Amino acid sequence: MHETVLAQRLHKLILAESAKYGAKPVAAKISCGLFAAVNDELLREALCAISRGTAAENLKLKIEHKPPQGLCEKCKKQFNIDLSNIKCSFCGSADFQLLPDAPLILEEIEFESEKKNENKSRKKHIKRK
Repeated sequence: MHETVLAQRLHKLILAESAKYGAKPVAAKISCGLFAAVNDELLREALCAISRGTAAENLKLKIEHKPPQGLCEKCKKQFNIDLSNIKCSFCGSADFQLLPDAPLILEEIEFESEKKNENKSRKKHIKRK
């Protein structure tokens, strides 16, 4: 259920950018925190179902899960938390704060549009942060 709502929002954003550039979206990249509880397969399936018959049909979705972040109480450095070895990667201290999980971000959309006198496709990239 959660993935369906995310897919609907992504689809709306992707189609808005598609209309703005007058080009067909062929791929998109999102990122989210590891603890965001996003099921990649369900999100792709939901986006595929929602996209049928639209400009985003057959869009390839890449999902990057960002590792959790910690702030070390000893050396005050921010670090990626390795869940198999939970301690500061700089000083080895186990005394740290767990920072908020990374939000879900639509980072990139790849478009393809055909020019009349060219055999090659043109690709555009959009970074959203």
